[in-house]
Amino acid sequence: MIEVKELTRTHGDRTAVDRLSLTARPGAVTAFLGAAGAGKTSALRLILGLDSPTAGTVAVCGVPLRGRPRSPHQVGALPDPAGLRGRRTAGAVLGALARAHGIEAGRVAEVLTETGLAQEPRRRVGTYSPAMRQRLRIAGALLGDPPVLLLDEPLAGLDPEGMRWARRLLRALAAQGRTVAITGDRAAEMAETADRIVVLDRGRTVLAQSAAEFTARSAAPRVVVGAASPVELAAVLTDGGATVVRARLSGPDRLAVTGMTAERVGPLATEHGIVILELDTRRPSLEEVLGELCAGSRAVSARSRPGGGR
Repeated sequence: MIEVKELTRTHGDRTAVDRLSLTARPGAVTAFLGAAGAGKTSALRLILGLDSPTAGTVAVCGVPLRGRPRSPHQVGALPDPAGLRGRRTAGAVLGALARAHGIEAGRVAEVLTETGLAQEPRRRVGTYSPAMRQRLRIAGALLGDPPVLLLDEPLAGLDPEGMRWARRLLRALAAQGRTVAITGDRAAEMAETADRIVVLDRGRTVLAQSAAEFTARSAAPRVVVGAASPVELAAVLTDGGATVVRARLSGPDRLAVTGMTAERVGPLATEHGIVILELDTRRPSLEEVLGELCAGSRAVSARSRPGGGR
């Protein structure tokens, strides 16, 4: 299990991880989902012990962070891709990693078989495709046979077949009772891969729920409205009881409205003299859902700061 409580990491005046709290449990695949810069990799580095937190706590299988990187026998992580190039074979690359961490040599053959790389023992890593190189990185994470896997972007570079293979592998590892945590920035991809979704934005937890619950958010229709005065319209609709955020992937002046029908939005805007340019009801994509969740979180954060609000 991974337990993170009020974890914070600052760099000068920049906060990479901001009072982050989350849990990843054994027997499930947990996805840390967020756009670039959301704090996913920074959080992983803190959990792995590669960086020290400014505040807060992090424990893996009940063992707190002790100021040094965690052993690959405890936590499996994807090795640096820079070390997986050149003239060596996959066996030689993983053999060097095994020796460096006191892992039995026989484990190399096991993980190569598990990741589908045992068929070409003499092929040099430098000739691998991006998908094969990603499989090799996953093999490196499995080398210590750890109870916890913390994988940063494990689906990156994989072709469709490789992605299906990775999903099967991750679920099989979780079914063995391991804690499997991954990161990604594509909402639909993560929802299809994980059992649980933790949305991060600006180093904070925005939402944590099952993948089924997260996916269901795209089934709920919402009103998309474009207006000549979107800020004014947002205030009017919010006062009327609706939830309003900036519509993602739909243009800069469009709002996504829930809790109010289009039949009510139009007359309410007219009543306040606001010109409507577009009014439609539709179901959002998961990417739009992700963007709206993060936009809503930022709006709440802005209002909670001194001097915030509209």
